[in-house]
Amino acid sequence: MLEKEIVIIGAGPAGLSASIEASRAGAKVLIVDSNIKPGGQLFKQIHKFFGSSAHKSGTRGINIGKDLVSQAEENGVEIWLRSTVIGLFPGNKVGIERGGDNEKKELITIKAGKIIIATGASENAVRFKGWTKPGVMGAGAAQTMVNVNYVRPGNKVVMVGSGNVGLIVSYQLMQAGCEVAALVEAAPKIGGYAVHAAKIRRAGVPIYVKHTITEVRGKDRVEEVIISEVNEKFEPIHGTEKSIKADVVAIGAGLKPSIELARLLNCELTFNPVFGGNIPIHNKDMETSNEGVYIAGDVTGVEEANTALEEGRIAGISAANKLGYIDDDTANINKEEIWKRLKGLRLGPFGERRLAAKKQILDEYETRIGKTICK
Repeated sequence: MLEKEIVIIGAGPAGLSASIEASRAGAKVLIVDSNIKPGGQLFKQIHKFFGSSAHKSGTRGINIGKDLVSQAEENGVEIWLRSTVIGLFPGNKVGIERGGDNEKKELITIKAGKIIIATGASENAVRFKGWTKPGVMGAGAAQTMVNVNYVRPGNKVVMVGSGNVGLIVSYQLMQAGCEVAALVEAAPKIGGYAVHAAKIRRAGVPIYVKHTITEVRGKDRVEEVIISEVNEKFEPIHGTEKSIKADVVAIGAGLKPSIELARLLNCELTFNPVFGGNIPIHNKDMETSNEGVYIAGDVTGVEEANTALEEGRIAGISAANKLGYIDDDTANINKEEIWKRLKGLRLGPFGERRLAAKKQILDEYETRIGKTICK
C-alpha cells in the first residue's frame, strides 16, 4: 500500500488551489483526476472573469487554469490523470483505478494522511418526451465539445435554462459557428447576469420566458423541438405549443454537488436548496464530520470558480496545518483573510442568500458535530 501525506480528489480550481497552498508549505501532495488533463471547468471557460484583481478580473478561465497547473507542478505536486477514485474507506484509505484507453489499468490503494474532496458538481437533467434522443445533452457537455474538443455538437441549438451557464454557453456556441435558435426559460424572467443576457439579445436570439420544453421529435436524433408556455405551477399550457427546428437541445438547468465519495465515508450531510441539494456539513477549516477529510469547491455547494479557488486554499492550508507544516497562528491569519474575500464574493443580489446559507451550514456543523472532531 502506498502512503501519501495529502490526496486531493479532483484537479479543478478547488483541487489545484488546495494543492498549491499545501505544497508551498512543504506537504507532499497527490491529485487524482479522471480527465485527460488537469484544470476542470476552467479549461471550458474562455470568457473573462468578473470581480476584483485578487480574483483574476479580466482574465480568461482557461488562462487561470494554465497558471494554476504550472504553479502546482512547480511546487512538486504529483498529478495522476485518467485515474478514478473508486472507493474511500475508513482510515483515510483511497482506492484508485489508474490508467485508461490504451494504458494498462491498475488498482492502487493509498493510505492518505489527509483527504481533500474537490469533485465539483454534475448537471441536472430535465425529462421530457424524447429526452434520450441523440442531440440532447447538458450545456456543460456542449461547452466541453466546442471549447475543449473543438467539435460543434450540431448546427442549430435550443438552450434550456437562462442562468449564467445557459447564457454563457449559448454565446460560446455562437462563437463556434452554431446557430442558437432559441433560449427557453420556465421562470418569468432571465436568471443570469444582465451582461450575459444582453449579448444573447443583441445577437437576435429569441428568449422565451414562462416556457418549457415538452418534446423533441426526430427519427434517429433531434430534428424538431416543441416548447409550451407554463402556468404559475410551471405546468405546460395546452394549445400554446411552438415548433422550433433544431438538431441539438442543450440543458442548462443547474448543477448538484457531486457528494458520492463523501457518502462512502458516511460524512454527515445536510440539505440546502441554495447550494443545489445535499452537501457535507463542514467547519471553517473545510473539514467534514470525518476527521482529516476536507471538501472544497462545488461539492460544498454550487457557486462559481472564484469561490472554489478560495475554498481550496482554505482546505490546503488546513490540511498542511494539521500535518504540522504551518503553525496555528499563521494558518489562522491566512484562513481569516480568505474568509473575508469569500464574504465579499457572496455579497450583492446574487450572493447574500449564499452568505446566509453558508453561515447556516457552519452553525449546523457546530451544533451537530461540536468539538468532538476538530481539535
